[in-house]
Amino acid sequence: MEIPNYYIEPATYAVDFDDVRYVRMAVFVFEQQISPEEEFDELDSQCHHVIARDEQGQPIGTGRLTAEGRIGRLAVLKEWRGQGVGRSLVCVLLEKAQNLGLSMVKVNAQQQALSFYQQFGFDPEGEVFMEAGIPHQAMRLTLEVPEPPSRPNPKPREPSVQASHIDTIESTLAATLQLIKDARRELYIYSQELEYSVYAQNDIVEALKQFVLGNRNSEVKIIIQEPAKLRGKVHPVLELAQRLNSHFLIRTPVEEQDKQYSSAFILNDRDGYLFRLVGERFEGHWSPNLPARKRQLHEEFERVWQRAQPCAEFRALGL
Repeated sequence: MEIPNYYIEPATYAVDFDDVRYVRMAVFVFEQQISPEEEFDELDSQCHHVIARDEQGQPIGTGRLTAEGRIGRLAVLKEWRGQGVGRSLVCVLLEKAQNLGLSMVKVNAQQQALSFYQQFGFDPEGEVFMEAGIPHQAMRLTLEVPEPPSRPNPKPREPSVQASHIDTIESTLAATLQLIKDARRELYIYSQELEYSVYAQNDIVEALKQFVLGNRNSEVKIIIQEPAKLRGKVHPVLELAQRLNSHFLIRTPVEEQDKQYSSAFILNDRDGYLFRLVGERFEGHWSPNLPARKRQLHEEFERVWQRAQPCAEFRALGL
């Protein structure tokens, strides 16, 4: 099987819009002669964007989905057309629409792209109209939104567990393993270099594998501060992330203040956490359920995550 040398990821307006703008300028403004004033609008800051990148991490395609369910601004650089990039972008946007619970998706397709959208089941509606000087056709697609599963009455919130001190590899591994096994759908790892002493252990790797395989909506977000130290090395978590790349997102800090952070931690979505004061050491504390402390670390993680960028060292793996 030929593995495509590009990958698709969500794009945020605050972090990734320069890359989104680059693709749309190349395709719509320079190639199709659409004015920038028409191309970029106030909806951009409110939409769900996706971006396709080559194995060096450079943007090659993009698209967006409005809150009302309209796909638009789908663009692929000329040299990348015919390689399935546009199809992949639409598939990701349709999946996003389903996850948002939308029952219908619409698109104003350029007339030359009618057959492209028809392959996904879009049907034309209404007459051809002109938009930005180009003939367009309105199209719509009805989505099958699965019935939400019946949910039992929520269990009473479990009482908080006072943090315990850890200072050995054994206690660190045991706590890390417990946090992974307790997670429902989300894990957050903040690490210097995905320390081999912790994250390369068979039990930890297997637990991560079972976590993502056990829930198709599961997600592992990883911040690696010094990815260069992993260059050319085999790391079982990175190999796992390559095989199951739809579940793993990896970024590295770019702001100087974030690069100076010396601690490491792992969090789950059950209010559990493990914090080590210095990333390469084992002294720290953990709790399977301590909401206040976990919330503080999660807020710190998200602040860095929003300023971070995908790891260049792993882009060739599609991570």
